[in-house]
Amino acid sequence: MRKVLLLGASGNIGSQSLDIFAKDRESFTLVGITVGHQSDKIPAILEDFPSIKAVYSIERTTFEENYPNVRFYHGETGLEEIIKDSNCDMVENALVGFSGLIPSITALKCNKILALSNKESLVVGGELINKLLKEGHGSLLPIDSEHVALAKCLGEVNRDDVEEMVITGSGGSFRKLTRNQLEGVTVQDALRHPTWSMGAKITIDSATMMNKGFEVIEAHYLYNWPIDNIRVVLHGESYVHSALKLRDGTYIADVCPPDMHGPISYALYEKRAFTETIRGNSLDSFGNFTFREFDNLRYPAVSICINALKEGGIKPAILNGANEEAVNLFLKEKIKFVDIEKVVSLALANIANIIEPTLDDILAADKEARAFVRSYVEK
Repeated sequence: MRKVLLLGASGNIGSQSLDIFAKDRESFTLVGITVGHQSDKIPAILEDFPSIKAVYSIERTTFEENYPNVRFYHGETGLEEIIKDSNCDMVENALVGFSGLIPSITALKCNKILALSNKESLVVGGELINKLLKEGHGSLLPIDSEHVALAKCLGEVNRDDVEEMVITGSGGSFRKLTRNQLEGVTVQDALRHPTWSMGAKITIDSATMMNKGFEVIEAHYLYNWPIDNIRVVLHGESYVHSALKLRDGTYIADVCPPDMHGPISYALYEKRAFTETIRGNSLDSFGNFTFREFDNLRYPAVSICINALKEGGIKPAILNGANEEAVNLFLKEKIKFVDIEKVVSLALANIANIIEPTLDDILAADKEARAFVRSYVEK
């Protein structure tokens, strides 16, 4: 039985993970949760899972005295403390944004199994995380549907027989709009994703396709795969979650409806596949789906991400920090949708790089990137 600490229990991935834990109490014991600002969700989760002995929320709550057998954590260091103190085997990191980096590193340093949904951990800290893994600290299992699909497909073939990875993307809320038509789109328009139900930040990242650029970076670090051999393809139905193109011209793919319970289960059950991969002579052979070549001019965010990775150093941290700040400003209607990519590019161009950065360098780069975006917008 795995004892699990769930980071981000109040979010979209976290709530779906709770579904899985509730259905299989013989395989999993939930020993701790974090909920960020959503402390109002704590009582219901504690009622459903009396095994929980540790809870983190950013602010202190008024009902903590009602749970004398539960230890509550708060503040800036609370996430690290709950991981270090928790008697768990597995840490599921379902946090959103840069705040997930330190918990990922802490979990690995504590030799935990890290089930990772937090994209930003690998985007900004891929070198640090891979160094920890190579040194024998913990292990990592991806949760993103795209990377679960790639893992399943790689398990079915000889790596030397693979020509390229194919990461699919829906195109987001504005996939039917031209570049010029994006000028007047609203926050409400951007949050209407056509196939996935996600939180606000990742839904906006899907609309810019910044999330797809992040996923290319993740695939590079997860599978030690050459960045130039990872291709993005537009696939509106979101059934083919990713694929491998083999050197003989055929494909192998993971094909299933757009539901995150499957990818989450793959990680939680430690690579147990609940659906089989499918082979075909082309992407079109996997079903009555549509596939379109990716347009870098229509979606410049992917190229911005790839270039940041190729520059290396703290550039990925600048990329992410600037993007998080820009998305936040867009959600507050302080900038236009098309300004997100603009201010991210400016931050990357104006903040000097540091090669082989330490964790402190990455933390400082994140703050500098956010400050740059805020200052630019204010001016």
